[in-house]
Amino acid sequence: MKFTIDDILRACGGRYIGDEALKSTEVSIIVTDSRKIEQGACFAAIKGERSDGHDYIEQCFENGAVCAICENVPESPSKPCIAVESTLEALKAVAERYRSLFNIPIVGITGSVGKTSTKEMVASVLSQKFNVHKTQGNFNNELGVPITLFGMNDSNTAAVIEMGISDFGEMTRLAKMVRPTHCIITNIGNCHLENLGDRDGVMKAKTEIFDYLTGERKIFLNGDDDKLITQKSRADIEPIYFGLGDDNDYRAENIENNGADGISCTLVHGDRRIDVRINAIGTYMVSNALAAFAVGENLGMSDEEIARGVAAYKTVGSRDNLIKTDKIVIIDDCYNANPNSVMGAIDTLMNFSGRRVCILGDMKELGDNEYELHRAVGRYAREKGVEELIAVGELAEGISEGFGGGAKHYAEVDDILKDLKNVIKEGDSVLVKASRAMKLERIVAALGEI
Repeated sequence: MKFTIDDILRACGGRYIGDEALKSTEVSIIVTDSRKIEQGACFAAIKGERSDGHDYIEQCFENGAVCAICENVPESPSKPCIAVESTLEALKAVAERYRSLFNIPIVGITGSVGKTSTKEMVASVLSQKFNVHKTQGNFNNELGVPITLFGMNDSNTAAVIEMGISDFGEMTRLAKMVRPTHCIITNIGNCHLENLGDRDGVMKAKTEIFDYLTGERKIFLNGDDDKLITQKSRADIEPIYFGLGDDNDYRAENIENNGADGISCTLVHGDRRIDVRINAIGTYMVSNALAAFAVGENLGMSDEEIARGVAAYKTVGSRDNLIKTDKIVIIDDCYNANPNSVMGAIDTLMNFSGRRVCILGDMKELGDNEYELHRAVGRYAREKGVEELIAVGELAEGISEGFGGGAKHYAEVDDILKDLKNVIKEGDSVLVKASRAMKLERIVAALGEI
């Protein structure tokens, strides 16, 4: 896909500094990390909290970059620079232009819980038929999405883009770049409530994506979600529903959760039935497989391709990562958390044998009702039959309070680390989950040494 310095200049409307003859130079990729410069790259200099990309412009030129997008132009730059008021805004404008060069299926995925696992499942399925480009890591925000889009190339025949937001208007800015042909919304949960207010606000913000659909313009929604099921028609498009409920267009039968041995089920749409095995521990992954089935079928995939893709799914990072030691089983799910995802993780834990133990920490960005939302998680754990609950952090005191008698509360991670060997017993199945800021991976590491 030919993309030149002049294309970048025209897309972002910047001021060009350099040899006019070099405007036709082809750009291989646009990056914001000076460590990832390759021959032919364009370096976008971003001012970060810890470092300023402008300090690395000349170093990037030495390492093969052919131009730079920047707010402050170096004195006598050795290669072309495009001066802009905001590098981030310029990146978004260029990403929108670059995306327009591709006429391929692009699946945009959003939701309060399960965006990454759904993205991985959809990409795994589509990869059986297409050369898929997908979001890497947590590159799902206003900086990450442009970088993700710039990673697409001529060899890609489909893309799966994760889109995360925390405020109104963000989805509009993301969707304007991505212009998905298909969109999936996994659910509407209690997250980012300090900006979005309540679940109705979350739904309003997430569904901004509908206004920027292009091409096929297909909407796939979780029909088990009480908010999403109200979206009967949007932007003159009839949503397609997936989920565990019998009323969904795409549903599942014969669901068997075998704990550490994964999940088996039959995916159903009309008269079509596909037996699959999911290499995961959470029953919610059946919904993710149904979303992938729906998109895959829409794109003409066979039963065999869909079943292979579901079976090839792998977890990413600290998301439902199963760790077995000689003494205990650990469910490492400490990447992030909100009430909905924690309750889902508790459901997963209850499929395991032995004494079920929850180690839960603070859930951030829940707004004015945060303490009650923590208490609700504690009550849920008690109702589900969790035998031991350990809460870590100031807000997590609400979790222990909701659980009631027998719960343990620690103010800091260091405090529980000192006591962990006295709390955990051989044969336990232990769930570890909290918002990323709590750094509960330290607890996971310590559990692995018991």
